[in-house]
Amino acid sequence: MKKFIKNIFGIKEPESIIKQEIVKLTPKEQATANKEPWVQVLDTHVNQDNIRNGFFELDWNEYFVLKLKEAGYQGDSEELIVDKWFGELCRNIGNESDINMNHRTAGYINVNNLGNGKAEVS
Repeated sequence: MKKFIKNIFGIKEPESIIKQEIVKLTPKEQATANKEPWVQVLDTHVNQDNIRNGFFELDWNEYFVLKLKEAGYQGDSEELIVDKWFGELCRNIGNESDINMNHRTAGYINVNNLGNGKAEVS
């Protein structure tokens, strides 16, 4: 009788309850869910033929771009805004290391839009 009443009201025995799978968010997804800025270097590549050249693969969320805009960075796309920030960051690091950034002998900066908020900077 007890089982019959439980079935009528949809009450399930503890062992028959389906365990809900907990979805773990990536750091980017977690920051985005919290509406916090997030950026990460995904990969670093060095040109084997010319060690002075290479690129970083960056990923970011919309709140990071918003933070950059609030700080005065401008551009026609998210990639260009992030590129301006990253370029300035690299120049500041060079200047702090007593490297004359006006006379550097490296190549040029190329931005390749990978889509999905990713860009390849080389």
